[in-house]
Amino acid sequence: MPYCRADDVRLYYENEGTGPPLLFVHGLGSSTRDWHEQVGPFAEHYRVLRIDLRGHGRSDRPEGPYRMATFAREVAVALQRLDAAPAHVVGLSMGGMVALQLAADAPRLVRSLVVVNSAADMRLHTWRDVWFYLSRRTAVQVLGMRRVGRIIAHRLFVKPEQEALRREFVRRWAENDKQAYLWSVDAIMGWSIVDRLPSITTPTLLVSSDHDYTPVSEKNRIAAVMPRADLAVVEDARHALPVEKPDAFNALLRAFLDRVGREER
Repeated sequence: MPYCRADDVRLYYENEGTGPPLLFVHGLGSSTRDWHEQVGPFAEHYRVLRIDLRGHGRSDRPEGPYRMATFAREVAVALQRLDAAPAHVVGLSMGGMVALQLAADAPRLVRSLVVVNSAADMRLHTWRDVWFYLSRRTAVQVLGMRRVGRIIAHRLFVKPEQEALRREFVRRWAENDKQAYLWSVDAIMGWSIVDRLPSITTPTLLVSSDHDYTPVSEKNRIAAVMPRADLAVVEDARHALPVEKPDAFNALLRAFLDRVGREER
């Protein structure tokens, strides 16, 4: 299996196709498998890279604590060692946070940025924020990964015809290492990139499902302070957009990448 070493951590990656590098970064508790529906459509024209962050998938699970800056630094090292920079970088949920951190910390490595159903500020501002954080942590510790996975699956895929997606989600979720997952949750909570958003001048597309955990208005606020950011909204969709509605997502991504290519000529 292909691995790239970043510091003392081995990161699993997959590499298909040829062309400009296009990196996909998964969400919390997931892996390269988040992006299965994107490989075929984009590997015809891009070098499609997918990577498992530390503590996820087939990558190493070093001792915590984990930090968002650490995730981003390790992705940066991988891009350089794989001779894949600058890359178009696409991140879902926590992967979107990693992508924003990467664009702020190492802008020369990022050709364009696509942030899907993510956020820029995860600080615990309200008691509701604190409750969400503590309840997620407690649920995992008390119920275990598989039972929590069942709960999340029914929030992500709500339609009767999505039963196969729910079953596959639970199967994959149960494979997570519980402690590495909790370290990753801790890395998210308290993280913020808000103060640095105006300095990210990379062409950016923010993508939001209309029924995402965080409202469209929050993504609008992010787009408003980023110099080169646009927002696209997908209707009748939820958090796991690239899995739930791959055709709609792929069309948005393809149009954005085509536009970036034309603007660079």
